[in-house]
Amino acid sequence: SGLVLVKNPHLDLMEEDVLYHLDLGTKTHNLPAMFGDIKFVCVGGSPNRMRAFAQFMQRELGLAGAGEDVADICAGSDRYAMYRAGPVLSISHGMGIPSISIMLHELIKLLHHAKCRDVTIIRIGTSGGLGIEAGSVVITDTAVDSSFQPRFEQVVLDDVVVRSTELDKDLAEELLACSRDIPDFPTLIGHTMCTYDFYEGQGRLDGALCSFSNEKKLEYLRRAYEAGVRNIEMESTAFAALCRLCGLKGESCCFHLL
Repeated sequence: SGLVLVKNPHLDLMEEDVLYHLDLGTKTHNLPAMFGDIKFVCVGGSPNRMRAFAQFMQRELGLAGAGEDVADICAGSDRYAMYRAGPVLSISHGMGIPSISIMLHELIKLLHHAKCRDVTIIRIGTSGGLGIEAGSVVITDTAVDSSFQPRFEQVVLDDVVVRSTELDKDLAEELLACSRDIPDFPTLIGHTMCTYDFYEGQGRLDGALCSFSNEKKLEYLRRAYEAGVRNIEMESTAFAALCRLCGLKGESCCFHLL
């Protein structure tokens, strides 16, 4: 049916569903009227970047008010920022798996309550590249963990639940085809490695703690490259797992800075 799904039987028993960190709710807001025609959701770490992206989309789509400031729909919360440009929703998710996971749970419920259909969600962000040219864009085919496995491990009560992290292959190819119109940004499809930490977890030598040598780091990164990893960030496995489980057509595109 193309509807966004929630996999939680308890929601049907609730009189009201409050999306705490978005400052929205089923009783306080008419979610179908506000969001029912959303077709694309773009998420990224920084509130300022997502505001700029919404303004860019306003100009690109030729919408009324293009060039003016856009209103933060989640202004009552200081956790995330959400902006709208026609059928495109632009939302910040902060840094790391816990932050994006909280936002995605509430975003997916929002799209479900709003009765949205055939929604495509794309994570746009920055990442560290592996063996690729600076300024490249990596389109993720599969998100992998620090052992290069396509899985997301979530502790539920005291069980470790393992979820698949494959992203939409057709969407990845579609985005790659679009990239051919933009020669300034070399674009490729590859695995994205997701870590729980920016410093030790990504093999950096400049954190407050470091227990490995530069040689050990380079050997690990070589093994990651051989496993198909082309960039490293901190959200993709949770993003892929949640999108896949809830019927969202998802993809991650990261601009490689270093």
